[in-house]
Amino acid sequence: MYAYLNGRLAYKAPTHVVIDVGGVGYHVHISLHTYSQIKDHEQCKLYISFQVREDAHTFFGFADESERRLFEHLISVSGIGPNTGRMILSSITPEEIQSAIIQGNVPLIQRIKGIGPKTAQRMVLELQDKLKKQGPDALTAVNTAQSVPEEALSALVMLGFARTQAEKILAGIVRVEPNLTVEALIKEALKKL
Repeated sequence: MYAYLNGRLAYKAPTHVVIDVGGVGYHVHISLHTYSQIKDHEQCKLYISFQVREDAHTFFGFADESERRLFEHLISVSGIGPNTGRMILSSITPEEIQSAIIQGNVPLIQRIKGIGPKTAQRMVLELQDKLKKQGPDALTAVNTAQSVPEEALSALVMLGFARTQAEKILAGIVRVEPNLTVEALIKEALKKL
């Protein structure tokens, strides 16, 4: 529903900010990781995860798109709500949590406040394959000047195809037809996947 909010930071705290967008102040919960990236800025863009519960509608904001994606993976795990997801991303960096899940490092995950052994094991069980499929570059910032093959690869991975398989097929197509548009390249790859 909301992709991001871009505006002036009217108030900053390690747990939340108020971002003024066109004269409207939005109260947005943030992780310590995001706070460390925006604390010196007057203007910022926060990628939003909008959480709706029976008693509250809450914004969770992240300095980059990859942290928001990881947050949404975390809260998809049974027993992990938005506040626990934010606690996880405040305790260790997104790269460390992704690495711990992929490697099945349950003891590291358990050291996070509010995460017991069963929840840590459930996180590894439910997210390990998803995060492996996204590949090691899932948390690197999205580069706006992606090449055509990179953009096509990103789209195919988002559609659920394995990164390694999509890379091989795209490389083969680009060798034969190097001047295809992103759309044409994706269509050709879909025929072969």
